[in-house]
Order: sequence, then structure tokens, then C-alpha cells
Amino acid sequence: MLSSPLMQRALLAAILVGATAPIVGTFLVQRRMALMGDGIGHVALTGVALGWLIGTWADLVPQDTLAIPGAVVAAVVGSIVIELVRERGRTSGDLALALMFYGGIAGGVLLIKVAGGTNASLVSYLFGSISTVSTTDLWWMVALAALVLVVGIGLRVALFTVSHDEEFARASGLPTRWLAITLATLAALTVTVAMRVVGLLLVSAIMIVPVAIAQLYARSFGRTMVAASVTGVSVSVVGLVLTYWNDIPPGATIVVLAIAVYAVAAGLRPALRRPVPAHDPHPDLPDDVVLAREDTRD
Repeated sequence: MLSSPLMQRALLAAILVGATAPIVGTFLVQRRMALMGDGIGHVALTGVALGWLIGTWADLVPQDTLAIPGAVVAAVVGSIVIELVRERGRTSGDLALALMFYGGIAGGVLLIKVAGGTNASLVSYLFGSISTVSTTDLWWMVALAALVLVVGIGLRVALFTVSHDEEFARASGLPTRWLAITLATLAALTVTVAMRVVGLLLVSAIMIVPVAIAQLYARSFGRTMVAASVTGVSVSVVGLVLTYWNDIPPGATIVVLAIAVYAVAAGLRPALRRPVPAHDPHPDLPDDVVLAREDTRD
């Protein structure tokens, strides 16, 4: 399998996605915006179609040469807009996400038709097509993944503070607006990194499910992030290997495998959980229950 250049590119793409997506997903889960990846993914579809349209007008070969740059621009703009709408409170975050869902899908379908393509042209972006990852796509993914890792890990303390308690972060003097926009931008870049592997419709799963698995056992934010990233790489690589030996879609296989791991981990958690010993904060004083029993006997 590793002797094939196609599988080498696919394996590297799977590792990049598995490592970066859960890192951003950890912040989104903490911020209670787990579905934000879905909204951004739908907007990115419009960017894919827009890049396709520009490539058609410029007579580029292949026509989707600018698909990833178009997705990056559309996803970043869309994520910033939704964060500003959420901050100003003119509409709820859920409503803003819904508008992005429908507008992104509709815009993508319309623009791809104007570009002379068909809806089938968007299938590989909607559901992922890791076997078609080109060298150019891979370089884009490497650059975007490196940016996400550097910013996400470098600003993890500040981003965690904003995600956990925005009011406390504001009172502490942190630039909450810019940190929130930075997090939204990281989510947008993560979506564009992952869209060739799991697809825009399933990208939120690879961002969130590994985090859900890690939270079952990790007892701190840092450990959750590391465990989620390791889990993301593991399910992505195993899913890719399964698709090499079986004719099944890679994106869906990776997501189903991640959900299966979550189900098993959740089922085993009660048996593996260590009992927490009772802690007496005042061992030198008589216990209230003992005193109550003595009073009852008297």
C-alpha cells in the first residue's frame, strides 16, 4: 500500500486532518458551538464553486484548480460573519448557522451550474475523495494544517479562556473579539483542510467525535486536546487502510469508525473508572454523622 504515490498522499492527508481537526474541535466543544463546522462547510461549498467558476473563465486546466483557495476565502469570511452576528446578538447563533447551511448549499449548486459543471462535480467535495488528492492539494493542506497547529497550540491558553468563560476573559483584559475571530478562522481553515478527506458534509464529525471520546477519560483541557488529536489520527489512518482493502467511501468509513470507537469507549467507561476515595476535609474533628448517631442513642 505504501509503495503507491496515491496512497502516500492519501495517508499524509489523513494524518494532517486527524491531527488538526480535533484541536480546533476541542475549543468549539468548550464554546458549545460543536455544529459550527457544519455551517462553515456549507459556506465553503460556495467557495469551491466560485473557484471552479473563476477557473472556467480563466481557461485553467483542471477547472477546479482554484477550488481550495476559493473554499478558504469563503470559509474564512463566513466564519467571521457568523462570529460577529453571534457577538452583536441581532440573531441567535443557531439561526445564523441555519442561514449558512442553506445559503452555502444553494450558492454552491447555483455557481457550479453557471460554471458549466454539474452537481456531480461537487460530490467529491461534499463527501470526500481522498484518492483524488493531488500534489497541489497536499501542499495546500500542509500549509493550512501547519498554520492551524501553530496558532491553535500557541494561543491555547487564551483561546481556552475565551471558550470557557468569555465574561471572565473580557474582565481579565484579553481581546475577546479578536480571539473569537481567530478561533472562527481556525475552524474555517480546518474545514478546508479536511474537505478532501471526509467531505464538507462530514467535516464536523472528525472535529467533534474524537473530542467526545477524549472527554470520557481525560481530566484536563490539555490532555483532552492531545488525546483527541491522537484519536483523530488513529481513526483516519485505520479508516484509510480499510478503504484500501475494501471498495468503500473513505470519508464515511472514517466517521463511522470514530462513532464506533466512541460507543465502545462510552460502554467501557463505567468498568474502567477508578473509584474516588472519600476525602475528609477535617480528619481531626469528629464526623457529623457519628455525632448525630451518638445523640440519637442518648
